[in-house]
Amino acid sequence: MSESCLNLCDKFLSFCPTVLICRNYKGDVDMSEIDHFMHLLMQHEEEGLLCPVMSHGNVHFMWIKHSNLYLVATTNKNSNASLVYAFLYKLVEVFTEYFKELEEESIQDNFVVVYELLDELMDFGFPQTTDSKILQEYITQEGAKLEVAKSKVPTTVTNAVSWRSEGIKYKKNEVFIDVIESINVLVNANGSVMSSDIVGSIKLKTMLSGMPELRLGLNDRVLFGLTGRDKGKTVMMEDVKFHQCVRLSRFESDRTISFIPPDGESELMSYRINTHVKPLIWIESIIEKFSHSRVEIMVKGGKEFLMRAHFGLPSVENEEMESKPPITVKFEIPYFTVSGIQVRYMKIIEKSGYQALPWVRYITQSGDYQLRTNV
Repeated sequence: MSESCLNLCDKFLSFCPTVLICRNYKGDVDMSEIDHFMHLLMQHEEEGLLCPVMSHGNVHFMWIKHSNLYLVATTNKNSNASLVYAFLYKLVEVFTEYFKELEEESIQDNFVVVYELLDELMDFGFPQTTDSKILQEYITQEGAKLEVAKSKVPTTVTNAVSWRSEGIKYKKNEVFIDVIESINVLVNANGSVMSSDIVGSIKLKTMLSGMPELRLGLNDRVLFGLTGRDKGKTVMMEDVKFHQCVRLSRFESDRTISFIPPDGESELMSYRINTHVKPLIWIESIIEKFSHSRVEIMVKGGKEFLMRAHFGLPSVENEEMESKPPITVKFEIPYFTVSGIQVRYMKIIEKSGYQALPWVRYITQSGDYQLRTNV
């Protein structure tokens, strides 16, 4: 972990502005510095210059807002801002898993648990265990249990596979793979596609015993090019992001997606495909004004659906140019991916040698899917 995290100091504020909870991991930022935060925040709001990073002297405040709380990290160094914000959002995720709703009242009702979590999530400025499933193995919401120190630290905290516990057992070993693609399309009034791309993700629901290793094969164009098997439909994935369980060095060397999966549900990877997308659903709309009090709208979708709406409105004399909002379309198409991405294989290897069943499902859905009108 980079040295820039060493100066992270988390403080949780309410609107009051009262400091609910603070944790100073290194002690190199004076605790009283947080008193300047709300004054800076209100000053920036009044000036219309509100930004996620504010400074007072040589102390910098990096903050996010959630519900009625401000989560603020302070540093007096040139810290890695993206890493700090990733940690702050991870705090929100973990606390929400524990308390269902993260707000001032839930913090006040769970001081002990919050301090326990802060000590486990980070140590001397270094992020540690941030997986809520692992944390829940030894930090519970029962105060009595928190007071009893455990003589043995869970192996998930110290081993190389911190996202998965040992000793998991299932009667039936299965893994469900969902390949989900969202289409972002903007079509102008003449029917031309102005912008389009595909944002995809591969999600897993893993119910496997032991500590299995999985290998996932896709029709990856780069992989086929490396192996000389550039045949059939392939996809060029960009902006690929993996779950921490994936062995990145292996993927970079031979494009093999090899990993020991988390138990239960998780997102294995996400990707983007920058390509021209032909609109899957086409809609035409016609708006006719018959008088100052009557408007008729006709919406035609493809060759199958026709909707005609008639509105009786109060008489309006204002003839000013009206806005023309685009038509937003929502849909979901099962058993289909617009990019053509395919799961070629899923190999499941476990030392006990059990047989496991992989199930694959494809879904295409609308993302930011808009069609502009010509009237």
